[in-house]
Amino acid sequence: MLREAPKERLSSVYPSRVTIDCDALEANVRWIKTLIGADVALMAVVKANAYGHGALAVADIALRNGADMLAVANISEAIELREAGIDAPILVLSFVPPPAAPVAVELDLTVTIYDFAQARAYQSALENGWSKMSAHIKLDSGMGRLGVPIADADALCEFLRELPNLELEGIYTHFSAADDDLQHTSQQLARFQRVLDRAQRRGFRFKYVHAANSAALLTCRDSLLNAARPGLLLYGLNPLGHGRAPSGLRPALSWKTAIAQVKILPAGSPVGYGNSYRTRGRETIAVLPVGYADGLRRSPRTWREVLVHGARAPLVGRVSMEKVTINVSHIPDVRIGDEVVLLGKQGEDEISADEIAKWIGSINYEVVTSLAPRAPRILDPS
Repeated sequence: MLREAPKERLSSVYPSRVTIDCDALEANVRWIKTLIGADVALMAVVKANAYGHGALAVADIALRNGADMLAVANISEAIELREAGIDAPILVLSFVPPPAAPVAVELDLTVTIYDFAQARAYQSALENGWSKMSAHIKLDSGMGRLGVPIADADALCEFLRELPNLELEGIYTHFSAADDDLQHTSQQLARFQRVLDRAQRRGFRFKYVHAANSAALLTCRDSLLNAARPGLLLYGLNPLGHGRAPSGLRPALSWKTAIAQVKILPAGSPVGYGNSYRTRGRETIAVLPVGYADGLRRSPRTWREVLVHGARAPLVGRVSMEKVTINVSHIPDVRIGDEVVLLGKQGEDEISADEIAKWIGSINYEVVTSLAPRAPRILDPS
């Protein structure tokens, strides 16, 4: 169990903080494990600081509630987990520089291979007495991003068979549109399956075969092989970009700050850089100690509202590096230190990552991963 500073002390020291609902995370992991079944390995994706939720805490919670292994984006993220005492299997999904191959072996990490020159460089880096490095092959089945082209997949498998320091543990692909293009997803899966079938006929035996990401777990059950790679679902967010998330999921993250100052300005007063906003009458303006350095996007579109005393207050003026202003004229008795919710629930209202994504013209993934690490992640056991 990872040790965290007391929530009460962190809340009093840091006016801006990201709170993680541990109960929600635990419930989400168990819900996913029930969805995929006991015979399918659960690979919890904790890249990008666990989608902004805090990688160490999320990894610990996921592993204690049914996850079998973890996935990260790069070796730096993997090293952070190992140094914190996480000893579960870890797959690095993206590029690992060949000089880092000995580090991957030393830390018992699994790398992703998708290129002949890359594989040869790993072999060269490991020839001086290092033991075998575990690897998964990644196939580009129709996303056009990282992965060996389907036409070269058979040859890469055979090439890897000749490299004694590389041990093939798994094979996988990634879907480009499992949220809204089931025909393309089915085509990707079929291409992947044909490569897998040919490899197995030639004697390859993969411990892990995986394709299903969060969206595919909801839309393409055929892609559920013997392992699954949920990311966004772990955090209780909807990966489909439309409709409601499954009822078994609960968003785990909220972002809160506090009122830094309250002032009454007369009509026509400029607020913020560039004087882009001027008060339309006598207005009560509150200053918040957060800005674009914290993940509150400045342009071209930003948050529209926050919650104060359970009511919505609009942002006014430009977002600064570490400050933003809101109009609280319609909310009585706002004072310095009052809680402000930028993302999450307060009273009977809620500002969700999906709503914010619509405001800024993006997706819920970007909303949560853009929250700066300098805001402490506070674990709330609820």
